[in-house]
Amino acid sequence: MTPDTTTTPSNSESPSGKTKKRNLEDSNDGLYLETVQRQLLDFDFEALCSVSLSPLNVYACLVCAKFFQGRGTASHAYTHSLAVDHHIFINLSTLKVYCLPESYEVKDASLSDIKYVIRPFYNKQQINSLDSVGAYSYDLNNKSFLPGFVGLNNVKENDYVNVVIQALAHVKPLRDFVLDDLELDVLNSVVVNAKPMPNGSKRKSSELVNRFATLVRKMWNAKAFKGQVSPHEFLQEMTNASGRQFLLTAQSDPADFLAWLLNSLHSGMGGNPRKNGSSIIHKIFQGEVRVQSQAVDGAGGDSGIVQVFDDSKDTTITNSPFLFLTLDLPPPPLFQDELERNIIPQVPLSSLLEKYDGVTDKEYTQSIKRFRLTKLPQFLIFHIKRFTKNNFTTEKNSTIVNFPIRGVDMREYLDPSVEDPNTIYNLVANICHDGKPGAVEGSYKVHVHCKGKDQWLQIQDLIVEEIAPQMIFLSETYIQIWEKA
Repeated sequence: MTPDTTTTPSNSESPSGKTKKRNLEDSNDGLYLETVQRQLLDFDFEALCSVSLSPLNVYACLVCAKFFQGRGTASHAYTHSLAVDHHIFINLSTLKVYCLPESYEVKDASLSDIKYVIRPFYNKQQINSLDSVGAYSYDLNNKSFLPGFVGLNNVKENDYVNVVIQALAHVKPLRDFVLDDLELDVLNSVVVNAKPMPNGSKRKSSELVNRFATLVRKMWNAKAFKGQVSPHEFLQEMTNASGRQFLLTAQSDPADFLAWLLNSLHSGMGGNPRKNGSSIIHKIFQGEVRVQSQAVDGAGGDSGIVQVFDDSKDTTITNSPFLFLTLDLPPPPLFQDELERNIIPQVPLSSLLEKYDGVTDKEYTQSIKRFRLTKLPQFLIFHIKRFTKNNFTTEKNSTIVNFPIRGVDMREYLDPSVEDPNTIYNLVANICHDGKPGAVEGSYKVHVHCKGKDQWLQIQDLIVEEIAPQMIFLSETYIQIWEKA
């Protein structure tokens, strides 16, 4: 590793020499601070030296915003300081600020805003007040932004990631968990209140969890220098953790990404895949559905025979946990109106939910099934299937789903023997698809609700705009997140 200290004169080893150096440093603390260029600073990217590409001991030049390794006399930061006359550097791990080439620490309260932008932190009172405050903040260019409702940069083809992150950042228990150092210590990669390891050590959080938490913290930062965030660091770790299944350079299905992310966050927080409620993910998203299945001949085939559930036949009954429910759209009509334009059909959400009423039959290739919910989670996720593939192409069902913003009652889809005093849900987030057929084609946007202003906002990458509630269902909804009232 590059040495992190410079050689000092021998007289500094004496008490009087140390005093002289300390007095010099104290008097010089304010030197060069006027050269700091806050409008150039961007800490959303991975901390890698711009010369060696090393992630070790990285400093940011607060004048030009470039990253360099080390601060010793042989380091890239030291060379940069001499070459271009830039002097103020911050260590991106310790957040200590140094003046180079002299290499003394600068302790000045005026730099606290930069440290906060690098590593935002929140106390309990701040976290608890997030949903009751709807005040705008202002960036360095005096442009207003609403903390928590900022745009995410579409680096290449990562809008499918952006909408999922935006939706999850407004799931209150998950958001509060990742914002709170008393729950998730990102700096030390510790899930504070998780069950200890068998050897007694603290449960570690994965790098994916840490970067997700860091991204959400930046999104809710009311003191940010700019009203947008680049998810670059998270995207890099997403690519690594998924084995390149999900990339920032190629569009993917947000439903597939959401399923992978929830399971990865669960395991990355120390959750046990075989133990319900072993992480915050399972505690808030996991429900249970009872599946009755009968094997039949010709179901789903081209025989034209309609298969029905026969209570006299052998039936397999299983109770399966779920993190989200899949809803099937009815086939779109093939007729046209008098002007020979295709009619866009509409269907109420209640019709799609009949799949889970315990009496509606659903045909599959070699079976017929009935579904009934046996446990309702605190947050309910719907995945509305819009895309079907055949041997030649992918088709999109553009049926509009009509749904209320508030007051969806799941009582009739819950097993009558299950006691649940609250079965009413309100919408939290609504992810929509626009454009060409195919989950990996077109583009995605998300609707999220600001409780402090009682205002819905539509976010598509960097574009954030208000939207009337009655306009939300007109989009081709793909994923929805609902919260118990």
